[in-house]
Amino acid sequence: MNRLLHRRQGVAIPRRSGHGTTTMRAVGVELSRGPREILRGVNLEVRVGEVVALVGPNGAGKSTLLAALTGDLPITRGSVEVDGRPLGDWSPLALARRRAVLPQQHAVGFPFTARQVVQMGRAAWSRTQRADEDDRVVADAFATCDVGHLADRPFPALSGGERARVALARVLAQDTETLLLDEPTAALDIGHQESVMQVVRDRADRGHAVVVVLHDLGLAAAYADRICVLERGLIVADGPPTSVLTEELLASVYQYPIRITRHPETGTPLVLPRRATPESPSSGE
Repeated sequence: MNRLLHRRQGVAIPRRSGHGTTTMRAVGVELSRGPREILRGVNLEVRVGEVVALVGPNGAGKSTLLAALTGDLPITRGSVEVDGRPLGDWSPLALARRRAVLPQQHAVGFPFTARQVVQMGRAAWSRTQRADEDDRVVADAFATCDVGHLADRPFPALSGGERARVALARVLAQDTETLLLDEPTAALDIGHQESVMQVVRDRADRGHAVVVVLHDLGLAAAYADRICVLERGLIVADGPPTSVLTEELLASVYQYPIRITRHPETGTPLVLPRRATPESPSSGE
């Protein structure tokens, strides 16, 4: 390993890498379910200090790629590396100390409180010196996600948006270098969508690597350093928002006419569907 480690009770604890360091890499990843190819030769690097947004139409392979990166779905061909080592070389505990995963669904089998769910994020650091930080890190996660008022409520009783924000707080409490987030804004209103993406942006700026699946291209343009556009299991574009979000590419990928304009305040791309204007009534009518 090329990372500095410090140890307690014989347990290696990863330190933060330098800005731009690759924390995860997918090389030639293919993934099939039965006869259906879902990912076809995908290459992707995840680097410290960057937010990488995975976008594309339904069925393009965004969530499947994220699941391949986490190891939740076995790949058919190619390789996934974590810190330069094959994913399969890491134990579940070692992986839990290096990447945190936010799935699409936030199901909990028992009526744990929101506080208990967020505290679960600290399980990977049990019996290490970072366990001394548990209370502070959990409190920070509650404050960051604005869910402190939900702490004592049963998680299953929360609304979909509340569960999503508590689940994100759990991921933040895990305090890993890499965050893999599957549609963290899907159940949220516009204000909370912005708040969540501001948290995501802040994490990258503070030395984390973030991969996030998004459907909202405007959010991707506003907060991501790189956007990877998937189409039928392939990454057809990978680069900064201003380079990737073009009318021609998006119209082809989404099979719908697209108009690109600019946000009046930030100048970031805004992606709009082209719509027919109502016909003006003819004169004399």
